[in-house]
Amino acid sequence: MCISVASMPGQSRVPTLSSKESLILELLVEHGQLYGLEFVAASRRGLKRGTVYVTLGRMEDKGYITSWLEEAPPRVGGLPRRIYRATPLGRRVLTAWTEMARQLVPKLVR
Repeated sequence: MCISVASMPGQSRVPTLSSKESLILELLVEHGQLYGLEFVAASRRGLKRGTVYVTLGRMEDKGYITSWLEEAPPRVGGLPRRIYRATPLGRRVLTAWTEMARQLVPKLVR
């Protein structure tokens, strides 16, 4: 799979994916959409409350995810939650990154 830099608005570099970003994209592919604290719970301590929102913001800037505010339930009260979903670009980057790692790891282990 090839990821075109030209298809990334505002980007002039090859896409990168940190381990936290990869985990977030994997969780979004698995669950469809999540809000911030759901990432912490679903990651089984792979993500911390203090870093998940910074990472989500960076990923949104890169175009890997998109978000929107959910309406707060009228009877329950509380603040609206920000819901996150992987973009087609984010899915392509995850697929390419996973394939690259799969091909490189056996060669490095030898």
